[in-house]
Amino acid sequence: MAKNKTTETKVDVFDFIESYVDNEQKKADSYKLIELMREWSGFEPKMWGPTIIGFGSYHYKYASGHEGDAPLLGFSPRKAQFSLYVYSKTEKSDTLLLDLGKFKMGKACIYFKKLTDISIPIVEKLSMETIAYLNEHHECSCRN
Repeated sequence: MAKNKTTETKVDVFDFIESYVDNEQKKADSYKLIELMREWSGFEPKMWGPTIIGFGSYHYKYASGHEGDAPLLGFSPRKAQFSLYVYSKTEKSDTLLLDLGKFKMGKACIYFKKLTDISIPIVEKLSMETIAYLNEHHECSCRN
C-alpha cells in the first residue's frame, strides 16, 4: 500500500513561514490563521508534509483499506493562494459557504488569495462543524 505523503513532521512552523512565504501580507495572514486555528482547535500548529500547517489530528480508514492520519484543521500558504482545510461535506458546511466571501472550492479545500477576502466568523463556524463531524466519524485528538 502507498505511503501517505502528508504526515506530521518535525519542521518548525514559524521557520517554515519565514523561509517559504515571500509576501509580507501572506506572512501576516499566516500568523493570524495560526492564532485563530490554535484558539478554535485547542491544538498547537504542526507541519504536515512540506507545506501544510495543521492543528490536532484524526485517523481515517477508507473502505479500500487505505488509512492514515490528517490534521483536524489546517492551511497552506501556497505561492498562488492559500489552501484552507476546514471543510467537511455536511449540509451546514455547504450553507455556510454561501456567506464565506471570495474563494474557490476544490473537493474539500477552500482556496483564497488573502484573509480579507473571506469571513473569519464563517471560517470559525466551518472549523467547528468540521471538528464536530470528525469527532463523530473518526478517531480523533478532539476527544479530550
